[in-house]
Amino acid sequence: MVMGDLKFCPKEGLSRWVEELSREHTVLVPQQAGDAVEFLPFAEGSELSLDRQPTAPPKKSVFPQTETLMRFEYQKDPEHPDRQTLQIKETLPGKEKTVILGCRPCGARGFSVFDPVFGQGEYLDPYYQARREHTVFVSLACRHPENTCFCNWVGGGPADSAGSDVLMLPAGGGYVLRPVTDQGRQIVEVGGFEDASPEQQTEADRLAEEAAENLSPAPELEEVPDKLFELFENLDFWELMAAKCISCGACTYLCPTCYCFNISDEYSGLQGKRIRTWDNCMSNLFTHEASGHNPRPTKAQRLRNRVGHKFSYYPKLHEQVFACCGCGRCIKSCPMSVDIREIVLSAKEYADE
Repeated sequence: MVMGDLKFCPKEGLSRWVEELSREHTVLVPQQAGDAVEFLPFAEGSELSLDRQPTAPPKKSVFPQTETLMRFEYQKDPEHPDRQTLQIKETLPGKEKTVILGCRPCGARGFSVFDPVFGQGEYLDPYYQARREHTVFVSLACRHPENTCFCNWVGGGPADSAGSDVLMLPAGGGYVLRPVTDQGRQIVEVGGFEDASPEQQTEADRLAEEAAENLSPAPELEEVPDKLFELFENLDFWELMAAKCISCGACTYLCPTCYCFNISDEYSGLQGKRIRTWDNCMSNLFTHEASGHNPRPTKAQRLRNRVGHKFSYYPKLHEQVFACCGCGRCIKSCPMSVDIREIVLSAKEYADE
């Protein structure tokens, strides 16, 4: 990348850039909402909260927590009262352009886990694709990783660019803007910024390196997918790991890479709609069948599925890529302090023994 691609945005110029982007885009930025930091639409006077990791990732901007897939209506035939016709109207998302600004690299990286499942291969999800194609991610590199962060375990880092369109690197009272994609380059041009100087680029790289050094060293996880698979039938191990878990589901709802969902129909008279909503694999109802049978009746089996999917099943299907971005939200927000890092390392050690 030539130096001319790198722009410098002073801190006082950030709001002006966001205002300019909001003329043609819906811009979601981290804002304080009570004790939480949420991605909310930017409006005049909005204050950006960039000093801490957002409470939840920007996942629902592309994969909404609740969305209507289609609407349907039964129409009676006046000549044959015993007959009905079914009218279906698909409700695909529009082509509105959205910019997510201020997410952390791990939040944007989460979509690299979604893409092979919803946006590539033989079976494509048109709802996911429509939003993914029209959403641009401007990620802010981390200066001070938290003690729950472990992005370096899974191939990421404080200045990782995977899944981002623009990477903002703190430096010199502002940010060095590094476009990653053509879409990112286009929105950076909107700001009319000057080129980043060699000194600003050097400082940005130095701060990124310092942040990476502040992370705990990453263990070797190459054998973990096989080790977890070896422990599949060992319920003693999983009961030990799940002893503290209360199956509240906070870990799944706050995870940038969890994509389980449920589909239900809601009726009102002869009209209705089909809705997709996030689901929670830690809930005992997740696999509860209409017959009354539940193939995962215990929380140990459900935790085994969650950890196994992220660190064993998904990597085996998708070129050894872990379905985890190491953001640490599942650790930080767990009311019982269940730590997925401890589970992964314990599985590796237990299998060896």
